Amino acid sequence: MAYEAKDYAKLLGMEGFSDVLLNNHFTLYKGYVANTNKLFDGLSGMLKDGKAATPEYAELKRRMGWEFNGMRLHEYYFENLGGKGALNQDGKLGKLLAAGFGSYEAWMQDLKGTATMRGIGWTVLYQDVIGGKLFNQWINEHDFGHPAGCQPLLVLDVFEHAFITDYGLKRADYIEAFLKNIDWKAVESHLR
Repeated sequence: MAYEAKDYAKLLGMEGFSDVLLNNHFTLYKGYVANTNKLFDGLSGMLKDGKAATPEYAELKRRMGWEFNGMRLHEYYFENLGGKGALNQDGKLGKLLAAGFGSYEAWMQDLKGTATMRGIGWTVLYQDVIGGKLFNQWINEHDFGHPAGCQPLLVLDVFEHAFITDYGLKRADYIEAFLKNIDWKAVESHLR
């Protein structure tokens, strides 16, 4: 079964994000979906042809983490967006953030500190599914640094393509725009 790119056109016109930036980002995401499908097809064909022990098969398997995670992380990212309200700090997520970080403000400081680190990648608020702890994690590349057994709750793309069209090198300004547009209900829906 092939993956299909989701339609995020509802985000067009969102404050702080130009339609040019969003459409370029949607196109990039669609490339991850297409490449994920191509990799699954190629691996399936090689498996049927008895080529699972080849270096080519191994390299396609390694590439799968990049393409698949690129697809999924963009989906989490786009699905985080489109909201306008503040987090209900008396709700489940608000209480978990305050308990884990001492306060919502402390969590926000940690999130911004993580998101403004030098480098390309992602900032992800994770929930440890086994222990319940929430923490912000830097993901350098799509396929490296994801903690096992953790559920992504809030995903922030900090690769340059996510902001440079609108903000140049002012990543902190982009992060502020992102934070103003979070759909907190979508984020909370990922809690376990």
